[in-house]
Amino acid sequence: MDTKELLKKVKKIEIKTRRLSDHIFSGEYHTSFKGRGMTFSEVRQYQYGDDIRAIDWNVTARYNEAHVKVFEEERELTMMLMVDISGSESFGTKNQFKNEIVTEIAATLAFSATQNNDKIGLILFSDQIELYIPPKKGKSHVLRIIRELIEFNPKSHETDVAQALRFLSGTQKKKAIVFLISDFMSDEYEQPLKIASKKHDLTGIRVYDIREAKMPNLGMVPMTDAETGETRIINTGSKSVRMDYSKFYDEKVKYFKETFSKCGSGVVNTRVDESYVTKLLGYFKARS
Repeated sequence: MDTKELLKKVKKIEIKTRRLSDHIFSGEYHTSFKGRGMTFSEVRQYQYGDDIRAIDWNVTARYNEAHVKVFEEERELTMMLMVDISGSESFGTKNQFKNEIVTEIAATLAFSATQNNDKIGLILFSDQIELYIPPKKGKSHVLRIIRELIEFNPKSHETDVAQALRFLSGTQKKKAIVFLISDFMSDEYEQPLKIASKKHDLTGIRVYDIREAKMPNLGMVPMTDAETGETRIINTGSKSVRMDYSKFYDEKVKYFKETFSKCGSGVVNTRVDESYVTKLLGYFKARS
């Protein structure tokens, strides 16, 4: 993709997603994610009426006079966007490919965070960490994130959600708002998700296509696995083949929903031909 075409795509996504974040999401985002809570500010002498649970016993012993810890609300947030860019994201049968919807969702969330003056970081992953952009503020930073989402070419086409979660836990020491965007056609990520969810406010956004859920009866069809590159002739006319296909898909979706629920993380499911705006707004309002 040449520079002119890239800039045109970035501008198109910016106009659409910024309008959404300015007029729809910024208020809902701010209400849903109010801050990390209370953070330590200073130690001062005890005053009548102070909560005795706030007494700093080490300082009190040192000065032989009661001192208390003072906390204040920490309003600045950090948002981490974790985006699956494996081969299966380049799929779509209705209007748009999954990766195009993923880019729009990520851009909308990023601009919403910018309205709240929050930092935004990006992790692009396949079965390895393809790109890490540390959290930072500002419009130019968000535009860089959008550019990477549009033009980045991954080294691998396979998926490993667990690896991405381990990387998150290793790099983000402070609590962050995390949106993990993928089709979640993988499993065995419960343990790293459990660890990440204890520290971060984590939401899984599953973007999928209707044809992934059910195989149509089209007879003998050559099919290529987007992640392995392997091509096979599949008899879609076989009922057992279609049932096995649906069973595999259903197991992955069930694992995603049950695992995120068990770990206390949020879940959003959106099909490429549905309005992700409606889905995200509903999720934000349910959290408020």
